[in-house]
Amino acid sequence: MNENGVSTVLSIRRLLSICVLVLGSLAVSLAQAFALPQLLIDMRTNEVLYENEAGIPWHPASLTKLMTALIAFEAIETGQASLSTPVITSANALSAAPSKLGLPQGTAITLEDALYVLIVKSANDIAVAVGETIAGSEPAFVEMMNARAAIMGLTGTHFVNPHGLHDPAQVTTARDIAMIALTIKARFPQYDALFSTRTLAFGDTRSHANNELLTAFAGTDGMKTGYICASGLNIVATVTRGGRQLMAVTFGANSSRERGEMTAQMLFSGFAGGYRGTGRTVNAIANQAGLQPTDMRPNICGAGAPDYSEQRAAVFSAGLDGQISYLNDTIVPPTHTIATLGRLANVPLPRPRPSATPIVGTGMVDQTFSSGFGDASIISLTPNGVQPAPAL
Repeated sequence: MNENGVSTVLSIRRLLSICVLVLGSLAVSLAQAFALPQLLIDMRTNEVLYENEAGIPWHPASLTKLMTALIAFEAIETGQASLSTPVITSANALSAAPSKLGLPQGTAITLEDALYVLIVKSANDIAVAVGETIAGSEPAFVEMMNARAAIMGLTGTHFVNPHGLHDPAQVTTARDIAMIALTIKARFPQYDALFSTRTLAFGDTRSHANNELLTAFAGTDGMKTGYICASGLNIVATVTRGGRQLMAVTFGANSSRERGEMTAQMLFSGFAGGYRGTGRTVNAIANQAGLQPTDMRPNICGAGAPDYSEQRAAVFSAGLDGQISYLNDTIVPPTHTIATLGRLANVPLPRPRPSATPIVGTGMVDQTFSSGFGDASIISLTPNGVQPAPAL
């Protein structure tokens, strides 16, 4: 081979090397672009078994309702409310966009039924009505939500409403949502049935929770899903198998197939010992400050949605025809039946006022709250929200 031939071969080799480098970089870039926030936690130790982008800002969608439920559970615990407290649909509650229960204005249901509607049907009007019942108004309840988030150290979370309908300022992280969910599971096991129920019966109608794992992944016992265009499809799922309890969080899925399969795959690998673990607890994950929440709207509901859906199917094909699926079990979760209490009027807010003697002169009962991570704080519940109280 002459010099020109050698030179040509070397040039081709250099070109091929450059192509390999470019394609490698492109693959890394695509992998990063398609990497969604995910988190897998051993619920008995709070150790993070797997984590990807769990501290980046994201819109919570209806996962917001986990905080709404947590505050309701605490209100019941302190005597501010009971499971039989009437929750009345106000004009403000009915102004929330669907999904909603849509009862006529002034119609009441018990707080117990309202909590089922909140979690199973994910009704936005009932989320507002629950907040009004506990705090007196929706803004006062949102103050309580944000004060509770601060006490729990949820530095990446800010609430604007109790339901999760889109607001640019309503933001969280996978880490923070996991903290809320773990707190509920640790402190309020008596409400586990709320999160494991899939079907809500109301008269002749049936509403179903959107948690794909409840009917197809053995051992699933909760918790909550959420979706708006700006967030994509989010989920927190809890599963018990072989004496182990795992919690998985996935944000931003493109479809219910992807959300369910990605979450089930992560859980399957966790139970199979596929993750060594990180040696960190979930509260050790750092939230990334100064970033804007990811906006999935162009890819989920915008003009780019069809192309994005095809890209996602190529990147993650589990559950598609002819592909492996992690959702192969057949489960029949429980059904809960709700009924109205009729039309009620002139019931004071918040309702009911506590019958117990308050510890301090606020008109409410002081209570020690623990997030489940050893950060118990004393706070005083007032009609205007949650205010710090002196440590005892």
